[in-house]
Amino acid sequence: MGAGHDTVAAELARRATARGHEAHVADVLRLLPYGLGTGLHRGYQASVRHLPWVYAGVYGAFLREGRGPRPSGVPLARLAGDRLTELVDRLDADVVVSVFHLAAQLTGHLRARGRLRVPSAVFLLDFAVHRQWLHPGNDRYLCLTDAAAAQVRRAVPVPVVTTGPVVAPTFRAPAPGAARWRERFASRAPGRPPVLLSAGAWGAASRPAATARLLAAAGWLPVVLCGRNERLLARMSREPAVLALGWVGDMPGLLAACHALVDNAAGQTAVQALATGLPVIGHRPLPGHGADGVRRMAELGLSELAPDGPALLSALDALREGSPERTDRATRGQALFRHDAMEYVTRW
Repeated sequence: MGAGHDTVAAELARRATARGHEAHVADVLRLLPYGLGTGLHRGYQASVRHLPWVYAGVYGAFLREGRGPRPSGVPLARLAGDRLTELVDRLDADVVVSVFHLAAQLTGHLRARGRLRVPSAVFLLDFAVHRQWLHPGNDRYLCLTDAAAAQVRRAVPVPVVTTGPVVAPTFRAPAPGAARWRERFASRAPGRPPVLLSAGAWGAASRPAATARLLAAAGWLPVVLCGRNERLLARMSREPAVLALGWVGDMPGLLAACHALVDNAAGQTAVQALATGLPVIGHRPLPGHGADGVRRMAELGLSELAPDGPALLSALDALREGSPERTDRATRGQALFRHDAMEYVTRW
């Protein structure tokens, strides 16, 4: 669901190939029969974009932690069991790595019943661990933070390692494209520091125009990432003080050229910002795991949480260039990247 899972899968595959292994990426939604995967994808996308309260209800019922009987993702996931085991056998795979919670439910179910005969690792790419990631049948969990790892250990009796996030190497190196972005920003709004607003690959955001106007009125240049949402791009392009962007190929350069990221999901864009040393501010988070992830990042000292407009402006002012707050945020974010997750995928 969304580009973040695809991005992580692609980077893990790149690292595996660089180590001399043969990597194959499969979408678990496409392994589901009867078009169920397509229906799930479209339904989730529509709810996040247009009916966020619906997804909040689904998240509360199926995913959020809680005591007592709760619905499980296993009945749905196991519908893809035959296709996954056939794929593993055909490729003669040595290990399966899940980067999506439905996949983790599937591999755990198959391993527990002896139908998946190779080890199963789960790269848990969320800051907030929800219950559908967790299945005791999996062999190993790789987590972003020690807090997430501790939560997994309390829930499932399997080995757990804190590796930190997975990003492409370009996010942790000097970004040659940053100079071009700075020139573009200076040409568009001289003297206004650029603040990046992320709406994810689907362009899902709560009142982005209002947030952008607030920033513009305070002297910032709002740069809105609209992803692949053409309607959002058209709407934000009509805002005179806003620089609206569609799908961006040079994310390392863009992040390196901005003053801060205003984030609503604690997803891969936030992780990429931490890798570049760009401060992250959580504001108007998406419901469900987005809100939980944004809060968890703030609790860990990896970001600021701005519950309203004045708090957002105050956070941005505190993160001025050269400030102790900015230095501290950059240090904390970059310290998150501890190990290469691929070391723990190939080491059994």
